[in-house]
Amino acid sequence: MDTDVRNRKKKASAKSNGNSIKSDVVDDDLLKKKVAEKLKTVNSERRRDSGDGESAPDTPPPEVAPDSKGDLSDSKLQGLKSSKKADKRQLTNGFARRTSDAMQLSNLSISLSLDAVSITLFTVALAIRVWRLDTPRGVVFDELHYGKYVGHYLQNTFFFDSQPPFGKQLIALVAYFAGFTGDYKFERIGGVYDDTVPVVALRLVPAIFGSLLMPTVYKLMLELRTGTCTALLAAVLLTIDNAMIIQTRHILLEGPLLFFGLYGILCVLRLRRYYSCPFSLPWCLNLCGAAVCLTAASCVRYFGLFTFLLGVLILAYDFWQMVADRAVSDRQLLGHFLSRAFVFITIPVALYLTCFYVHLSILYKAGPNDNVMSSSFQASLEGGLASIISNQPVQVVHGSQITLRHSHNRACWLHSHDALYPSKYADGRGSSHQQQVTCYSYKDVNNWWIIKKPHNTDLVVGEPLEPIKDGDVIQLVHGLTSRALNSHDVASTMSPHNQEVSCYVDHNVSMSAQNLWRVQLLNADQTQGMWRAVESQLLLIHVNTSTALKFSGRQLPEWGFKQHEVVTDKNLDQDDVVWNVEEHRYSRAEDKKERERELISSEMIPMERRNLTFWSKLYELQYKMLFNNQENVAGHMYASDPLDWLLLKRGVAYWIDTESNAQIHFVGNMVTWLSGTFAIVLYSAFLLFYVLRRQRSCYDLPEDSFQKFCNFGQILGTGYLIHYLPYFLVDRTLFLHHYMPAYVFKVCLLSVVVDHLHYFIRTVLKQKILSWLYLCLVGVWLLGVLYVFSVFMPVTYGNVALTAQQVEDLTWRDSWTLIVHK
Repeated sequence: MDTDVRNRKKKASAKSNGNSIKSDVVDDDLLKKKVAEKLKTVNSERRRDSGDGESAPDTPPPEVAPDSKGDLSDSKLQGLKSSKKADKRQLTNGFARRTSDAMQLSNLSISLSLDAVSITLFTVALAIRVWRLDTPRGVVFDELHYGKYVGHYLQNTFFFDSQPPFGKQLIALVAYFAGFTGDYKFERIGGVYDDTVPVVALRLVPAIFGSLLMPTVYKLMLELRTGTCTALLAAVLLTIDNAMIIQTRHILLEGPLLFFGLYGILCVLRLRRYYSCPFSLPWCLNLCGAAVCLTAASCVRYFGLFTFLLGVLILAYDFWQMVADRAVSDRQLLGHFLSRAFVFITIPVALYLTCFYVHLSILYKAGPNDNVMSSSFQASLEGGLASIISNQPVQVVHGSQITLRHSHNRACWLHSHDALYPSKYADGRGSSHQQQVTCYSYKDVNNWWIIKKPHNTDLVVGEPLEPIKDGDVIQLVHGLTSRALNSHDVASTMSPHNQEVSCYVDHNVSMSAQNLWRVQLLNADQTQGMWRAVESQLLLIHVNTSTALKFSGRQLPEWGFKQHEVVTDKNLDQDDVVWNVEEHRYSRAEDKKERERELISSEMIPMERRNLTFWSKLYELQYKMLFNNQENVAGHMYASDPLDWLLLKRGVAYWIDTESNAQIHFVGNMVTWLSGTFAIVLYSAFLLFYVLRRQRSCYDLPEDSFQKFCNFGQILGTGYLIHYLPYFLVDRTLFLHHYMPAYVFKVCLLSVVVDHLHYFIRTVLKQKILSWLYLCLVGVWLLGVLYVFSVFMPVTYGNVALTAQQVEDLTWRDSWTLIVHK
C-alpha cells in the first residue's frame, strides 16, 4: 500500500512539474514582452528628458530576446533584474527632474525677489541723493575744478589735469545734452550759479552712479556667500552715510569711481560660479565686464588702479587654486591663463587709449594752463603758439632774440633781472655777487636772451645769416641788461653741490668771465644738425667746466623773489638739463635803447595751431600727468593724515552760504565710521583666534564656515588695505574724501563682523538668550546710525540756515572746524 501511495505521489509530482515548466515558459514570454515594452518607454522618456540629445543615444538598445531553447540564461536573468532596477532608477530620476524643475521655479522667484531688493536699494539711494539736488545753487568744493573742466570740454578748450578724463567726459556729455555752453566760469567755491548752468543735470550723473553703488554692494556681498540680511546691512549703512551722500550728489567723481570699481570686482567674483563650465557665454561676459569696469574706474581717477589691482589679485588667486585641481588639464590651464591675460591687457589698453583719443580730439583750442605743456604741444593747439611760430623764423642764428624754456617737468623760462646775489648767504657762505639768473614760471620781458657768436661784437642779425649748428660755441646775452650768461666755481645758493649761474658783472676783482656755452642738440638728426626754434631740444654745456645748464627745482628766498634756482650740473643724462627755444625773432636794431623797446613790446600771445601726432601728444601728456602733479596744495587747513581717517578726526568745509550759517561739511556717520574701525580690529582678532585654535586641533567652526570667514578677509580685508595703505606713501595733500574707496570695503567688513558675532554667540557659544540680546543691541545700534544721519542732515544738504549754537552742537569733536560767520 505504501508502495502504491509512493507511486501515485511520483506520478502527481511529475505531472505537476511538467505543468510548472510550461507555465514558466509562458511567464518568461510575458516577462520578455513586458521588458521590451518597458525598454521602449524608458528610451523614449530618456530622449525626451535629455534635452540636448547628448545623454541618450540616437537608437534604442537592442531588446532582450529568448534563446532558441525558449529559456533564459543566468546572465540574461541578471540583465532583466538590472533592467528592472534601471527602470526604478529612471522613475526616481524623473521624479528628481520634476523636483529640480520645481526648485528652479522657486529659485526664479527668489531671484526676482532679490532683484526687487536691488531695485529698492537703488530707488531709495537715488531719492536720498536727488532730494533738493539744486541746493545749494553755488559751487561746492571741487565742483570748482570739475565744473570748469566740463566747460572746457564744451568749448573745446585744452586744460591740464593730472587725472584721467573719463569721469569728466561723462558729466560733459550730459551737460551737452542739457544745453550747457560752458560760458559760466567756475571762479571760486561758493560762487552762485547763473541760469545758464543746468545744476541738476550736472549733479545727476554722480548721483546715479552713487545710487547704483548700493545694489552693487548688495550683490557683491551675496557673491561672497553672506546672508541676505548681512548684504542688506552693508548696502543700507552706505546708503545713509552722510559722507557718501555728499560725495555722490555733487559734481565730483567718487560716484563713477566707486561704482565701476565695485562692479568690476563683482564680475571677477562671478567667474567662480562658472568654474565647471569655463569659456561659456556667461563666463566670457563676466570676464570682459570685469576688465571694462575696472579699466573705467582707472580712467575716472588713477586711484581706481588700486581696485584694478585687487581684481587682478583675485583672478591670480583663483587661477592658482585651479592649478592644484588635477581634473583641469594642462591645455585647459593654458587656455585659462591666455584668455585672462588677453582680456585684461587688450581691453584696458584699448579703453584707455580711446578715452585719451576722445580727450585730445575734443580739446583742440589753446587754454588757460596749456603752458604746462611743451612748446611743440602748445603749437599744435588752435590759438596756441602758432601765430608766433608761423610768423617767426625757424633757424636760430647769430643775433636771434629767443626765450629759453625748460622742456620737462615744471614750465618755466630762463630769466634774469637787475638784482645781484647777496654777498653772503644765510648759512655764511659767500656768493659771486653777480646778477641773478633764475627760472621764472611766467612769460615776462626779462625772459628774452640774444644769441651771440664769441667773435662778433654786435647783437643784430646780419647778412648773410650765421646759423647756429650742433656743437657751436655761443654766448647768451640778457636782452634788457646786456650781460652775458656766466658760471664759475662758486657753490649755488640752494644746491651747494652745483655751480652757481649768473650774468657776469665786472667788479674789478680777480674773477674773470666764463661765459662760453656749447650747443648740444639732442635731436640733431631731425633738424639736419641745425638749431631750430621749438623743434630742437638742446643742452647748454658750460665750456670751462663741462657742466650743463640745469633747472634745480628749488625755490630761492625772498631776495630771489621766490623764483626757481638755475645751476650747472655734471650729470648730462637727466630731464632738468633739457631746454628749447619758444619765442624767436630776428632783430636788426643796433641801438640798445631801440632794441630794449622792441623787446618790451614783443608779442607773446599764441594764436594758431600746428600738427602733432596723437602718439606724440599722448606721450607728453602722460609724462606731464605723472610728474607734474598740480593737485598738491601744501598747508590746506582741512588737510588730514591717513591715521586721522580711522576715527574721523577732521572733516572738510565744502560750502558755506554768504548770508547765513547754512553750510555743507564733509563728515561721515560717526557711529558707522567708528564701528567700522573697531570691526577691522575685531575681525583680525577673530581670525587670529581661530587660526591659533586650529593649530591646537580645536575646530570651533566647520571647515566650510571657516573658509568662508577667511574669504571675507581675503576680498574685503585686502581690498581695504590696498585702498588705504598706499596713502602713507603719497607725497601730496590729502583730504578725508580720499578714504572713501577704502571706507566702502570697511563697511562691508563691518556687516560681516556684525553677522559673525551673532553666529559665534548662537552656534559656538550656544547661548540662545544671549544671541537674542545681541540682536536687540544691533537694532539699537542701527537706530543710532539712523539718528546720526538725521542729526547731520543740515550740513549734508546745506538747506538749513543754522544758528551759531546749532553749529556748535554739531561740532562733536574739537578737531572739527564747522564755520560760524553769522
